Amino acid sequence: MEFTQVEGGVCAAKGFSANGLNCGLNADKNKNDLALIYSEAACKTAAVYTTNKVKGAPILVTKAHLAKTGGLSKAVIANSKNANTCNADGEEKAERMCALAAGELGIQPEEVIVASTGVIGKRLPIEPIESHIKELAEGLSPENHGKAANAIMTTDTFPKETAVTFSLGGKICTVGGMAKGSGMIHPNMATTLNFVTTDIAISADLIQKALSEIVKVTYNCLSIDGDTSTNDMVSIMANGLAGNPEIMAEDEDYELFKAALYQVLMTMTKMLAKDGEGATKMIECTCAGAPNQDTAIIVAKSVVRSPLTKCAMFGEDANWGRILCAIGYSEAEFDISKVAVDIVSAKGCISVCRDGAGVDFSEDEAKVVLGEDEIYINIDLHQGQAEAKAWGCDLTYDYVKINGDYRT
Repeated sequence: MEFTQVEGGVCAAKGFSANGLNCGLNADKNKNDLALIYSEAACKTAAVYTTNKVKGAPILVTKAHLAKTGGLSKAVIANSKNANTCNADGEEKAERMCALAAGELGIQPEEVIVASTGVIGKRLPIEPIESHIKELAEGLSPENHGKAANAIMTTDTFPKETAVTFSLGGKICTVGGMAKGSGMIHPNMATTLNFVTTDIAISADLIQKALSEIVKVTYNCLSIDGDTSTNDMVSIMANGLAGNPEIMAEDEDYELFKAALYQVLMTMTKMLAKDGEGATKMIECTCAGAPNQDTAIIVAKSVVRSPLTKCAMFGEDANWGRILCAIGYSEAEFDISKVAVDIVSAKGCISVCRDGAGVDFSEDEAKVVLGEDEIYINIDLHQGQAEAKAWGCDLTYDYVKINGDYRT
């Protein structure tokens, strides 16, 4: 399957425009805090939300809107610096954000998805949004995708955007997206705020099915710090403007679309892992040779969320026993006596475990391998053909510093 990487993020697909600006929620005027995404045609829309029992007001409002429209939307409005969560007037404020955007766009409020990220338990002032919504809407443009991506950042150090094009049904189709997230990220989705757009024509049922399946093997396999946020959401909007025959069955076109969606979500997942709060290294763990995919996912996730493994990676210490420990306490069934582990980077590969036991390796060589900023932990259970990946980052002094005074 051939995919071409293109610029444009959420505006790479036909018919989408975006904008972002600083409305005053963020005291730093150089940082945007309010974003808008708009599609000129109605979109089949699917979403996956946090499993946290405490859910932000924007999630409750978005769920209600998609239920009311039968899964159709035309716009997204999102803010940073304030999560609008655990507030008595939270839903009222989220609905007001949708109404403000709808008024400027000439659409219905229920056609708007709303999202917020930032401090929990702090009331969201609506006045800055009201006073800047006209400017935000008037600035909508396919070229302003970067401004929107910047507006949803919190402790992120860089915006996260990607897009791919491919041929489907004789038409050039595009899937693109933007994401935010650096901390309070843990599997069981979706992690962080993620907005995906596509010009593919596809049924509502199949776009939801595809999103749920791909989230399972991308975002749900990401862990920065073990905390599942209250506001996590990933949404995908499909406006059909590519002109392909509508995907109505799980056929070859559907599988191609899923592959493109995987490419986009996987790329953004790796970006999120690399930008973990205080991180110096991205960690990718591959578990192969598993009896089934669920076992592979469980094992890989157990390793990337292990605090001791994360600390060892930060210290560039090939303490492979911590990896075996994390494999061993994962809630999966397998024979540990068959397990092999390698640690890999651009500087080489060291084998640290075979048949569940340690093997000799050079500590000097290991230090060189672990000195890179992308570390790959490869596990082979030798008990099947299934494989899965999980992503995370090292645990550093700066993580504690960032979160020690996050609110104040």
